[in-house]
Parts: sequence; C-alpha cells; structure tokens
Amino acid sequence: MQPAVYILASQPYGTLYTGVTSDLPKRIWEHKNDCADGFTKRYGVHVLVYFEMHEDLISAINREKQIKKWNRAWKIRLIESTNSEWRDLWNEII
Repeated sequence: MQPAVYILASQPYGTLYTGVTSDLPKRIWEHKNDCADGFTKRYGVHVLVYFEMHEDLISAINREKQIKKWNRAWKIRLIESTNSEWRDLWNEII
C-alpha cells in the first residue's frame, strides 16, 4: 500500500487527530470501529476529513510530524483547502 498522512475529526471544527499509515483504508476502518484503545476511541474521533498520499513512509512520517507541530488554525486551513464542508472522505478511499 501507499503511505498516507491523515486527519480525523470528531465533528466539523471538533477534536482533531493526525496520523500516518502504510494502509489508509485499513487504518481508518480500525479508527471507525474502535479497534484499539486510545485517543480516537476515547474522544470519538472517527471522521476522515483530510489525507495525502506519499511516495515513501519516511516522507509521510516527516509530514505527520510537521502537521502535528502546527497550531489548530493551520490544521483547519489545511482541511478546508480540500474539504471545506468537512465531509467524511471514507468513501473516497475504499
């Protein structure tokens, strides 16, 4: 699979979670189905609102670290640059 960086939200302008994976459909399914205890399960963060594909895992990890350092306003601008309605992008990746 192709590495990806993704952002999940609990609702529009709600709690955000940034992650990285080598299998985006599988990982988002795991989040949506609360397969692991942790932040997204605890706070109900299940809506895929942003993702970007990368050529290799190292570049994806570096991008995830960059986004995680950003303030909330920058993350919201990134999401709204491609998904102004905060739609769940799940159907676009399956």
